[in-house]
Amino acid sequence: MVELKIIGTAHVSAESVKEVQAAIQEFSPDVVAVELDTGRYAALKKQVKEASVDEVLEAQTFTQLLVQWILAYIQRRIGLDVGVEPGAEMKAAVETAEARGITVALIDRDIRITLRRFWRSLSLFEKIKMFYALAASLGHLDGGELDIEELKKQDVIDMAMEEFRKFSPNGARALIDERDAYLAHKIIGLSQSYQRVLVVIGAGHVQGVNRYLENPSTLPPIDSLTADIKSRPWGLIFWAIVTFMFVFLLVAILFSGVGIEVLVTALVYWVLIHGILTAVFTLIARGHPLSALTGFAVSWFTALNPLIAAGWFAAIVEAKIRKPKPGDFKKIFEAETFSQMMDIPLFRVVMVAALANVGSTLGTIVYFIFIFPLLSIDPGVVITQGIENMWLAIQGLV
Repeated sequence: MVELKIIGTAHVSAESVKEVQAAIQEFSPDVVAVELDTGRYAALKKQVKEASVDEVLEAQTFTQLLVQWILAYIQRRIGLDVGVEPGAEMKAAVETAEARGITVALIDRDIRITLRRFWRSLSLFEKIKMFYALAASLGHLDGGELDIEELKKQDVIDMAMEEFRKFSPNGARALIDERDAYLAHKIIGLSQSYQRVLVVIGAGHVQGVNRYLENPSTLPPIDSLTADIKSRPWGLIFWAIVTFMFVFLLVAILFSGVGIEVLVTALVYWVLIHGILTAVFTLIARGHPLSALTGFAVSWFTALNPLIAAGWFAAIVEAKIRKPKPGDFKKIFEAETFSQMMDIPLFRVVMVAALANVGSTLGTIVYFIFIFPLLSIDPGVVITQGIENMWLAIQGLV
């Protein structure tokens, strides 16, 4: 008969550290299963190999990386506020088990798979809401006090999970539900090899894991939890629509008879609106003026091409000027304030890339909202007359 004990912890709780240490001593398990993957275990043991700056630039996943760093920073700040290092209870579980000669099992899904599936599962609206929530969290970190032990209570956890599902149902599925299933798979596997199994996982996963353990037949295949998922093609569709609308607008103006100067003005506004907003957002990210100038120069073109982004070019220039170093990774994960993070060249490069892309996208939206008032023309008349004249021209050619 397998004896299984599950401890739900808070990742920045001193009480959780004591609880884990006491459980290992009292339960005397054959194996201690922790909510870690190999990458985070290596980081915990300070054995992780940092990616090179060139690898970061070549991957071009700037927005995902920025979200990951900000989430880690928020957790770290909470830990600093309560005097506990994030993940201290997992570290205590590993160290206590190893000191007693007990096997340690890593049962969480690879963080890279989780983040990739999380990001690709989000709708555009969910991504916008997430960035707003992250910005709000950064703004409120210095205010108020957190009762970490209160947050471990099941009713509070249930409320938090429910709110997260309302906020981002797709994100909740990738970050919570899928990992509940993955953890349950691993626990079941350990139960077939060991008699006494102690599991240390975040309190938010306990209910979901127990539900799967009670009904293993409901578990999805583990391969479905680790396979790569394709991104929604909304980005390509959006840029295809943008390109069509822009070309259609220019053709309508050309054939409407309002004058070539209006057509030239429409083109100039396309360049200026995209360029200015891209440059402004680059400067908001505290990018170098030359990075902002680069974003200004390329944004009008990248806005029509889904395969490239203005932020990539701005980031390359920023990296050439600021010259990030491999040691920047460590500094990012040790920064105690957001201002300190902003002073780190690598973080600045990623911030520039992400915000420059935001500025360029915003430029597209602003352009189509305000272009007709800026040109002082009636869109209905221009489009109708343009289509009629274009049709007449086509008939004349035929």
